[in-house]
Amino acid sequence: MAGAAGAALRQRLAGLGRRLERLRGAGGDDAFLVKGAISLEKLKDLCKEDKETVNPSNLLQLFTQVVLDITYFEENQLVDEDFPEDSSLQRVKELISILSEPEILVKESNMHQDLLGVLGTELLECLSWRRGALLYMYCHTVKERGCWLTENTDFLKKCLNDGIHFLLKMLRFRYPTRLNDVSFQDTDTARLLSEGIFSDTHVLAMMYIGEMCYWGLKHCGEEKPGTHEMDSESNTELYCSLHSAVLDFREVGEKMLMKYVAVCEGLLKGQDWNTANAKLILDYFKKFHS
Repeated sequence: MAGAAGAALRQRLAGLGRRLERLRGAGGDDAFLVKGAISLEKLKDLCKEDKETVNPSNLLQLFTQVVLDITYFEENQLVDEDFPEDSSLQRVKELISILSEPEILVKESNMHQDLLGVLGTELLECLSWRRGALLYMYCHTVKERGCWLTENTDFLKKCLNDGIHFLLKMLRFRYPTRLNDVSFQDTDTARLLSEGIFSDTHVLAMMYIGEMCYWGLKHCGEEKPGTHEMDSESNTELYCSLHSAVLDFREVGEKMLMKYVAVCEGLLKGQDWNTANAKLILDYFKKFHS
């Protein structure tokens, strides 16, 4: 990576280094921070090598892993602290922005490859999952704060909308496996893959989407998210990777939860997936629609 792209990567590495130093200076000795620090030093060394001997995709993948490790520690901090009212909003924005950096950097690098070709499916899924799950946890906490909710309904709607989009994006990186394309010894696994279910995280993402759609209808009303006007503060990197597509809370939530219930009570039956809350939300959607 040479020129502007290489300079952009070095600038981001310097920023991550400062962030890591601050976290460790505050007593952070988490295994993920240690792992992130080791990978960061390795990445700095690779950036100093002859550009002809270094694969740009490998640099970007390693950068992505550093981002995932460092932000994982900070996300756990926020959850453990129950998303402090005075600081969590800014910290969530920062984390969403940092987790968006790998995709932005790939586009800035002009590598003539798409995101999937550079970063790979697993890293892209993880980036989207982490952003969506962070917004899920944030919304799960702040929706219970009555005074906050009264004054910030529009912002809650934006967070829900963006969280849902990130999780939907995560579910769409892989195409469902066609049963006649591959030979499987385990027919249940084959059927799960044909449904686009590649891991427990995919199952959990469907439930998270359903819950966020429920919160949107319950706390924000029937107006469809995505149609709102973003003010200058909210139209930042927190939302940079999203578009203005209209997303119907009830329609999307119902579709996701019906699939979640069908999978958990069918192919995953007996594997401790609970469908009680999903069914209650589906009943709410039906009553809301009628």
